[in-house]
Formats: sequence, structure tokens, C-alpha cells
Amino acid sequence: MLGILVIATALTALIVLAYRGMSLLLLAPAIAVLAVLFAEGGPLLGSYTQVFMQATGGFIIQYFPLFLLGAVFGKLMESSGSARVLADGIIRSLGPQRAVLAVVLSCAVMTYGGVSLFVVAFAVWPIAAALFREANLPKVLIPATIALGAFTFTMTALPGTPAIQNAIPMPYFGTTPFAAPGLGILTGVMMLALGWAWLEYRAKALGPGYGAQDDTVATQAQRNTPSLFVAATPLVLVLVLNIIFTFIVIPWLDTDYLADPAFGATDIGALRGIWSIIAALTLACLVLVATNWGRLAQNLGRTLDQGAQDSLQPIFNTASLVGFGAVIASLGAFGLIRDWVVTVGGDNPLISLAVGTSLLAGMTGSASGGMSIALATLGDTYLQMGNAAGIAPDLLHRVTAVATGGLDALPHNGAVITLLTICGLTHREAYKDIAVVAVVIPVAALCVLVALGTIFGSF
Repeated sequence: MLGILVIATALTALIVLAYRGMSLLLLAPAIAVLAVLFAEGGPLLGSYTQVFMQATGGFIIQYFPLFLLGAVFGKLMESSGSARVLADGIIRSLGPQRAVLAVVLSCAVMTYGGVSLFVVAFAVWPIAAALFREANLPKVLIPATIALGAFTFTMTALPGTPAIQNAIPMPYFGTTPFAAPGLGILTGVMMLALGWAWLEYRAKALGPGYGAQDDTVATQAQRNTPSLFVAATPLVLVLVLNIIFTFIVIPWLDTDYLADPAFGATDIGALRGIWSIIAALTLACLVLVATNWGRLAQNLGRTLDQGAQDSLQPIFNTASLVGFGAVIASLGAFGLIRDWVVTVGGDNPLISLAVGTSLLAGMTGSASGGMSIALATLGDTYLQMGNAAGIAPDLLHRVTAVATGGLDALPHNGAVITLLTICGLTHREAYKDIAVVAVVIPVAALCVLVALGTIFGSF
């Protein structure tokens, strides 16, 4: 019982202190070591170097290329003006009477194309603010509108999304980014439809009026911006090339050498999805530079360097949470929690997988961090349970991904705090609507996904 209390206290401390702005690079290892001390009086240095750092390093080794290429791609989209052109084109084509939907779709297109949600928030905010002011809609709804487009269905549900949340399950279940496409689309449509309906309802309930007029919004077009076709091409390439590499190019390659211990004694099933995203993002970056050479050439080195730098904090923060989870998982009391999670849902492992992953994502305030902890500790167990119950790995993949996209958006989530800061609003002013579209509705969609998967299986 003491061990469970220590774990609960450690997770609470992580949430509260992270909410107050402390660095996860310092916070995660410190709380993890203290948890070992108070729960078991175990070896502190051994837990830090052999458990925390091993898990942290393993995550970085496996996923750093995705974080790096995603950040570079996003920075190139931003610096070339492509991100702004895409957002402006979608918003202006739908008009101010569809301001909410226009902002949601502009965010969705960019995040589904591989642009970092942080870049999307910065790129869309100025245009969203101008459009909401023009339509006389409440400013306090802008964060939730951006969150719906960037933090929900394009991050976890839609098949083929290059988001890290869709990539992490692949090596555990031997799946691809397109796992359970039918269920993913249905789940994504539900999140979009219900979220949009809620925001429209709230706009009517709050009544007309933008609110504070003191924010500075730069809406003028950049000079020498690309055409809409040129701006959209790299995003389309990410998706198309992902499909081509996943189902045509990589299966055609001779990869028998992967069984050699020098290459990790693995097989292509564990690597195909990651390789496909790496190849797709790399080629999309090259095309982006080539088609925007005149706009990027002068500051290309600085742009690439900034993109690479932008990838470091997200991956190290997430990896630190993975290391924290590994230390917690090494405690004897965690076995009791794990055993309880596995029994949730009885003979249906989908329920257990959804509950366990959701809780861990909420505890850490990170979708990718919570997912990594869940799969690192219980991934093999869920795969075995799924095989025994006749559940396809594709369905396990999609349930895992969607499960991370609900409770992760609690108030201490870094993306939520950043978004509110960009919009110049507080949790008290704007978090209620973020909670509905990014927490309540995704959790409801997860329940529907589990129910449909249980009845119909993967499709």
C-alpha cells in the first residue's frame, strides 16, 4: 500500500510542478529517484543510470529521426511562407461565416501533413484572430478551435498521419501508420463533428463580440509567398510517399540482414512504419526546398539549424517522461497496478489497453510519453492477449493511438499551456472549451472505437 501511495504522490507531484513551469529534464529524474527512495529504499544511482537513462536513451535512439525530420519540415514550411499560405487559403475560401470550421480545417491539413502542432498554433493564430474579429466571434474560443484541428483526430485517429503518436505503436505490434483505416476514419469524423458542433454552440451561447482588442495581429501577406499549389505539394507528398514506401518500396527490399545481431536481430515488421515516415519526410523536405529555393536559399542554413534545435526539447521532454515511467514501472508496487489494469474489461483486452494508456497519458500530460510507458511495460502482454482473443494488431494499434489523445490534454499539458500563451488567454478564460473538444469528446470517441472494434474487429 505504501508503494502505491508513493507512486500516486510522485505522479501528482509531476503534474503539479510541471503545471507550474518546472523543466521536465530536471523534474522527471528527480521525482523518479525520490519515488525509489521512499517506496523501496532501493539503489538511487542504479535506478537513475541503469533504468531511467536506459529507457530515456532507448526512446531517443528509436524516435529521434521522426522528431528531427518533423521539426525541420515544419520549420521549412514556416520559413517558406507555405504554412501561412495554406492556413490563409483554407480560411479565406470558406469565409468568415464558417470561421470556426475554417480554422479547424487549416490546422488539420497542416498537422496531417506533418507540421508540428506548435508550428501550426503559431502560424494559424494571427489569421484566426483576424477572422474571428471579422466574424464578431468570441476570442476565447480560438484556443479550443486550434486544439480541435491540431490536437485530436489528425494526431491519433486518421490513418497515415505522420504524428509520433501514430508511429510509437508500430514496433510493438508490427503495424503500419495505416492500421485499422476504417475505424480510424470513423473515430476521426466523430471527433471533428462533435467538436465543431460544440464550438458552434458555444459561439451562439456566448453571443457576438470578439472581446479584448489589444492583441497585435499581423495578417498582411508575406512578400514572395508561394502559390497554394506549391505550398500544399509537400504535405500531399508526405502522405503519398508514406503509402508508397509502406506498401510497395520497403516490402520489395531485401531486409533479411536485419536478423543479424549487428542490426538489432529484428525484422522489417518492426521497422517498416518508421522507415516509411523517415523516407517520406526526407523527400518531402527536399521537394519543399527545391520548390521554394528563392524564398529559402538566403537563410536555408539558419532555417535547418533552427528546425534541428526545435526538435531537441520535445524529444528530450518526452524521453524524460518515458524514463520516469520506466523507474515507476520498476517498483514492486507498480506490479499491483499493472495487474489491475490488465483485468479491467475482463476478457476484452481493448478495454484494458484503452484505460491503461489513457490513464498514463493523463498522468504524464503527454500522449507520446504515456503511450511509450504503457507499451514499454505492457505492450507484449497486450499483444499476447490480443492474439489469444483473436484481435488484430492493427486494432490494438489504433486503440492505443486514440487512447493517448484524451486525458493527455489536461491543464498541465505543455501544448495546452503553449497554446494559451500564444493566444494571450488564461486557463480560467479558455480551458473549459479545450477540455470539451480535446478531452471529453476524444474519450467518448475512444469508447465508440472500442465498442466497434469489439463487435466488428479491425477494418
